Amino acid sequence: MKTVFLKIRNWENARPVKSVQPLEKGDLVIIETAEGFDSAIVEKVEAKKRENILPGNQNDLPAAAGMKIVRKANLSDLRTIQEHQKKELEALKICREEVKRSGLPMKIVSAIYSFDGGGISFAFVADGRVDFRELVKFLSKKFQRSVRLHQIGARDEARVSGGYGVCGRELCCIRFSENLPSISSDMAKSQQIVHRGSERISGLCGRLMCCLAYEADQYRELLERMPEVGQVVGTKDGKGVVKKVNAISGTILVELEDRNFVTIPVEEIK
Repeated sequence: MKTVFLKIRNWENARPVKSVQPLEKGDLVIIETAEGFDSAIVEKVEAKKRENILPGNQNDLPAAAGMKIVRKANLSDLRTIQEHQKKELEALKICREEVKRSGLPMKIVSAIYSFDGGGISFAFVADGRVDFRELVKFLSKKFQRSVRLHQIGARDEARVSGGYGVCGRELCCIRFSENLPSISSDMAKSQQIVHRGSERISGLCGRLMCCLAYEADQYRELLERMPEVGQVVGTKDGKGVVKKVNAISGTILVELEDRNFVTIPVEEIK
């Protein structure tokens, strides 16, 4: 028995499920949940060594409660999924038109039919809480199905839209299937890149880049042995004030009492 990570909706995290079936990454499967039958894609199969986990995200995801793999999708299932995908485009158009007509402060980014066709889930982004009760009533009556609206964040929207970062690689929020770690401004500060400006350290979603988590722990360890900017230190040329630290090279820039500047290895501090 292996653990496979399944993603039902493209804006959600993949969830772990136990499986005795020989599944591979990219396989489509039919699953049974508390709400009915759905389709999901295998994001990855658990190996002995955990892969595709961003640094700072070491907590295991809880097993998906009430989710059971029924079978690997067959040709008939694939045809059903393709038919739903065509309907989703129309549902997305109708929902967006109604949101615009109603003047609701929200952006609809995705629509997903359940495999059994009994429900439609819409994902939207908004700056705050939105009263969408009338929208749900309209959509339920229009499609004669159960309708659910899910408010998602900017990073989840990027997962739906897709794209590539400035590094030329696929966005981290897509490449990594599990929960994304919280990215803080302290990570940028510890890596001494705040001065680049928010635009240069923000991703397509407008939030701080996920890749700031990659080396955050290493930079913190390096900075632990470095003096802080503004600290008075002793050097072979006399006392001075630390003006700049370079965690990678292990050097500091010191302004001496005579106003001259020297760059020295941190080991030479007296």
